[in-house]
Amino acid sequence: MLRERHVIDAFKGATAPVVLALMGAYDAWERPTAWLYLALHGVYGVLWVIKSRVFGDASWERPLTPRRGLKLVAGLAAYWVAPWLLMSSGREAPAAALGAWAALGVFGVFLHFAADMQKHTSLRLRPGVLLTEGLWARTRNPNYLGELCIYAAFAGLSQHALPWALFGAIILAEWVPNMRRKDASLARYPAFAEYKARTGLLLPRFFVKELK
Repeated sequence: MLRERHVIDAFKGATAPVVLALMGAYDAWERPTAWLYLALHGVYGVLWVIKSRVFGDASWERPLTPRRGLKLVAGLAAYWVAPWLLMSSGREAPAAALGAWAALGVFGVFLHFAADMQKHTSLRLRPGVLLTEGLWARTRNPNYLGELCIYAAFAGLSQHALPWALFGAIILAEWVPNMRRKDASLARYPAFAEYKARTGLLLPRFFVKELK
């Protein structure tokens, strides 16, 4: 049975070949920004596929419907706009910008993957537990925050406004509703009201008391 995970993994895994093809099409072999983009986005795609196999999100195991399939394909393909714009424009980012976007991307991968691993392990060892510690202590969605950093780095490297606009649309259309639905589901836990009061939906909240 075809599941949502299969479409997502296919697109993520195909990112490195797609970026390489764009580099070839626009003769970007001597451009440092192009190679950095390939390293960041291409490796992220490979790591995602590994993560999907080892500690994947159960929500992506839903059977794939035609409508959902089209929505996933459109959203995932939008992430390839950034490398296309970068390769076709011939632009080079300043050295300081390369360092800043690379640092943000690496931090995002750590936050995204470590948060998902904590969630996967915690729920396996303590099914039904409300995550309130570790990377989940100050934000209710550290994995989404990690993805925010990752795709901000890709958009920044593209040096074009369109990837930012597309990314913003995906956040509003997909991420925010998902986070709101998750909050509604977690409201069944007695400790959730206090946890919600000391955490941010996405951005961390600091200088507040820990849950007892």
